[in-house]
Formats: sequence, structure tokens, C-alpha cells
Amino acid sequence: MLQVKPYQFWFVTGSQHLYGEETLKQVQANSEDLIHKINEQGNLPFPITFKEVLTNAADIQRVSLEANADPECAGLITWMHTFSPAKMWIGGLKTLQKPLLHLHTQYNRDVPWDTINMDFMNLNQAAHGDREYGFMGTRLNKARKVIVGYWGDPKIQSRIADWMTTAVGVNESQQIKVARFGDNMRNVAVTDGDKVEAQIKFGWTVDYYGVGDLVAEMKEVSEAEVDNLVAAYKEVYDLPTEADQVASVREQAKIEVALKRFLDRGGYQAFSTNFEDLHGMNQLPGLAVQHLMAQGYGFAGEGDWRTAALVRLLKAMANNEKTSFMEDYTYHLEEGAELILGSHMLEVCPTVAKNRPSIQVHPLGIGGKDDPARIVFDGIAGEAINVSIIELGGRFRMIINKVDAVEAENETPNLPVAKVLWKPQPSLSEATEAWIYAGGAHHTALTFALTAEQLEDFADIIGIECVTIDNDTKLKQFRKELQWNQAVWK
Repeated sequence: MLQVKPYQFWFVTGSQHLYGEETLKQVQANSEDLIHKINEQGNLPFPITFKEVLTNAADIQRVSLEANADPECAGLITWMHTFSPAKMWIGGLKTLQKPLLHLHTQYNRDVPWDTINMDFMNLNQAAHGDREYGFMGTRLNKARKVIVGYWGDPKIQSRIADWMTTAVGVNESQQIKVARFGDNMRNVAVTDGDKVEAQIKFGWTVDYYGVGDLVAEMKEVSEAEVDNLVAAYKEVYDLPTEADQVASVREQAKIEVALKRFLDRGGYQAFSTNFEDLHGMNQLPGLAVQHLMAQGYGFAGEGDWRTAALVRLLKAMANNEKTSFMEDYTYHLEEGAELILGSHMLEVCPTVAKNRPSIQVHPLGIGGKDDPARIVFDGIAGEAINVSIIELGGRFRMIINKVDAVEAENETPNLPVAKVLWKPQPSLSEATEAWIYAGGAHHTALTFALTAEQLEDFADIIGIECVTIDNDTKLKQFRKELQWNQAVWK
């Protein structure tokens, strides 16, 4: 299973020397107590480390540089306990390259009405200290998340946790490497694009390999390795027993062993294949791809390196829970009960399976190869988001559609694939019209484990356009938003 680093987040408190050393000691004591209690409550996915109270420009810039250089620091959380003149934050904010959260909070929840005096007011003045600091963030056009509320409130901690997940995604994005076995599917537009610009913007490295490189790796796979992997399949999937189908499963196991070895040796966390380029292979990778996705690898078909990287990104953010490569395949257009059937020829991740999947072997009317083994299941129900990243002549747009997945009510005995059914918000027609106007691709990443806000925050930190289609979307206004965005993001 692919794992993310043991990240932590740094917390710094802003103040100044105007109030005297006793006040600064109290500011530090309050900050340390706040962080200790937040960590102790256990509502956050990663720990927070209190660094120091910052009172001058040199120290602020030093901490920013140290955060940039520490590979386990996923981001900086800032709070102005007192008034902290914002000119001294200019250098540090300009220097900082890690995600930034501005937590606008207060050590005390309530005003002590009977005892409050000017000493208390001077100590607890985040109400205007954070506004001074916030102005500088806006003046510098600094991408940051602003969260306002009492630090001990579980709802506030939940928002901090969501932002931490996004910040980790930003850090993980810089390390994503994609191996492409074969080129882009011929004549397909949306899956092609500028890999250099993607590396500049997202940090994604995309390398090409001929399918012969994978075939050569397959020749080195031993029968014992295949035996071990088939035994692992039996732990989580129902397997066929017919001899010819068992042979097909074993062929997929050989592909998976070779793929994983190749990817791990090169430090790749994502990959793509292309059914137009299978020279030397007996089957299109199916089961092999699905089981690798279940271990956290990103994937997309037909050479779609951008979606492969996106799937890996979302899996890293979601701790590999309920996240898959997906494709809008076909519609159910019954009035009042419209649905999208999402699937792919073979490659949907079993982390979105409703129950124990089965491995089946069936013909595939594309690719011209032997019948491939694949994992078959119906998908789970629940709130999810469908995400696409497209390229528009040197700039990127993230498109998010909130969807409500439903359990399948009908059997599909002649469609032996993994599939998910959903109702797009606000409706199939409005969502799909908006998606097409926005240029959304047919390949997507579908996740039940992340929210639209988390992906919107990711886009904001990275610096790309993002549009969301949900129950509040009005098509006329959405099209105007696309026009405005074209002027902003040109």
C-alpha cells in the first residue's frame, strides 16, 4: 500500500514587543496550551507543532524558510493573538511556499464580563490583530485559507482537518510521477496536453515507456510470485474455478507483479495504459490495474496521464478510501429518475465497491486480445464528487460536480464490469450542460471521501481556475462565470 509521509503542521503566533515581556510570555503560554489541547482532542488527521511567537520580520522570514526546507512540514498555521503590525509579515509571506492557514480565533471563548479590563483587551485582541494581518495577505494576493471561530469548537477543528488534508495533497502533488505505457490514444484531444506545464504547475513528472518495457518485465516474473498474488486475490475477491479462467487470472497477476515492480523501482505512483498499444501482451490489463489502484496507485486509460495523476492525488488526500478512476459511460433518461452509469472497460477501483467483489473473465470487444480477467462489482451509495482537470491552451481548469450515488436496483447480467450509478447535481441535464460548457473530460476521478471545498482549496493554493457544479448552479450564471474566468485566468 502506498503511504503518505508522517506530516505535521507548524503553528506560529504573531505579536509585538509593545506590550512588554510579561504579555509575550502569556501569549506563548496560551498558544502552547491551545495546541496541546487541540492535539489531545484527537480530531485532526495530523499533529500540530507550536514553533514560536513571532515579533519581528527577520524571525518571520526565518520560520518561513525553515518550513519550506522541512519535508515533513505540510503547512503553516498562523494566529495573531495580539496586534501584529503586518509590514513585518511581508517578507515571510512572500517567502513561504507551503500551504497557509490563517486561523482567526481567540484563546478565551467568552468575554469575562465582570472582570474585563484594558489589560485583558490588550492581551486578547485577535479581533483586530488578525484583520491587520489579513489585509497583508490580500495585499500580497497570497493564497491562504481563512477559518474563523473558537479553536475548541469541534466544527472548527473539522474545518482545520479538511484543510490539512488539502495541504497534504498539495505536498504530495509535488512528488507524483506518472509512467505512461504507450502514448495518448490516437486523435483524442482531452487526454493530451502539455506535460512540462503540468510539472511546473502541479509538480507532476510524466515519463513515457514503450509497452515493450512492461513486456520485458513480465518475462522476469516467476510462477511463485504469481502464486502468491493469486492467493492474495482469494483473500478479498471471489475467484473463478474453470481452468481457462484461472489461466486468465494468472496472466493478470503476472501483469500486476511486473507493473508494481516497474513502478516501485522508478518511484512512480501513477500510470496509464493504452489498448491501441498492447504489442507482446496477451490481455489488456484489467484486474492488475484495479488491484494496484486498491493499493493507492493512480490510473487512467488511453494514455490519460493527467487523470492518472489526479486519481493518485485524490487517493493520497483520501488515505486511499472510496476513490477511483471513473468515466461517464451511459445515461438512464427516464423523466424524474435520470442517472449516469459510470464505469470503464475494466478499470474501476474496488475501494468504491458495495460488497465483496468477484473476479470474472469475459470477452472484451476492443483491443483484439484474449479475454481479460477483471473485478466486477456494484458501487456504493452516498455523496461524492466527480473531478476533472483540463488544459485550455497553457492554463488549467478544475471542474467539480457534486453527485449523489445510488445503489443499483437492476441486475446487469450481460454487463460484467465494475460500475457506479449517480444523480449529478442539480440535475442530469443542467449538470451535463454545465460540464460540457466548461470543457469537462469523459475521464474523471470519483471520490466519496473528499469534499468540493477541499478540492477548491487545492486549486486556490496551486493557482488554477476551479468551477463547481452543484445544487446551487444556475446554467445562465455558470456560463457567465466561465466568461469572467477566461478574463481572469488568461
